[in-house]
Amino acid sequence: MATQTNGNPPEKPTNETCSHECADCPSASRCSEAKPGLPPKANIDVKHVILVLSGKGGVGKSTVSVNLAYALSSHGYNVGLLDLDLHGPTIPKMLGIENNKLKSLGNKIEPVHVTGSLSVISMALLLPDTSTPIIWRGPMKMAAIRQFLSEVNWGSLDYLVVDLPPGTGDEALSIIQIAPNVRGAVVVTTPQDVATLDSKKAIKFVENLNIPVLGVIENMSGLICPHCGEEIDLFGKGGGKKIAEEFSVPFLGAIPLDIDMRKAGDEGRPFIVSRADSPTWASVNKIMESLIKVVEG
Repeated sequence: MATQTNGNPPEKPTNETCSHECADCPSASRCSEAKPGLPPKANIDVKHVILVLSGKGGVGKSTVSVNLAYALSSHGYNVGLLDLDLHGPTIPKMLGIENNKLKSLGNKIEPVHVTGSLSVISMALLLPDTSTPIIWRGPMKMAAIRQFLSEVNWGSLDYLVVDLPPGTGDEALSIIQIAPNVRGAVVVTTPQDVATLDSKKAIKFVENLNIPVLGVIENMSGLICPHCGEEIDLFGKGGGKKIAEEFSVPFLGAIPLDIDMRKAGDEGRPFIVSRADSPTWASVNKIMESLIKVVEG
């Protein structure tokens, strides 16, 4: 896959990016999911695609994606983690694989294998250094997303967790249109009104595209003072639960603001695999188990 950042599109994928309606597509007759007005689905063997999105940035969406993917793999599932925050990819940093690079094996891209059951694809694994910007318009993003789905040697996946950029733009729309078996979306928010206002837009975006909202996660929900043990509502509390009730979608739980979780991300190790004795770990683990029940149920 090409990684030009000067406005030139990536190399044309083996399965050409659809630029017309399915009705006019030469492959439409062989595509069981072709619909008028929509591009054909990407060729990937996956049971469930889970989207992780937020209405605004800085709410801990990538932290949730990393810990969700790792939790699913630790439950015995084959999991792929797709970082679609093309302009600000952070997943490799949070998993300690930022020095790895993607390689081709035959006509397929080989993902980075974090464990035997967790594989990762990110634009950051294609860039020459961490300061290289991606300067792409919408069509180039869609071409890259299709390549990340169809031309990667994912194998047979139980779950593909997709970490999306903030908002409801090209990346979110493209993955919903071309990924098969989209099970639903998880919306991450922080408690304060500024965040929940945008989270409502994310929920409506998902619902307008007829994708189930698997649940809302409230991140940075309170802070336990490391000195006195008192809980401080730094960003407020309860905003995520309130919008979940407003839209009649599951509230998966709240994760407190925890310095150990921040350190875990900076040090490249998922929080879910450490500190099993902490209240924050218990909160994260409970949320992941609740989400698995929603998906599998």
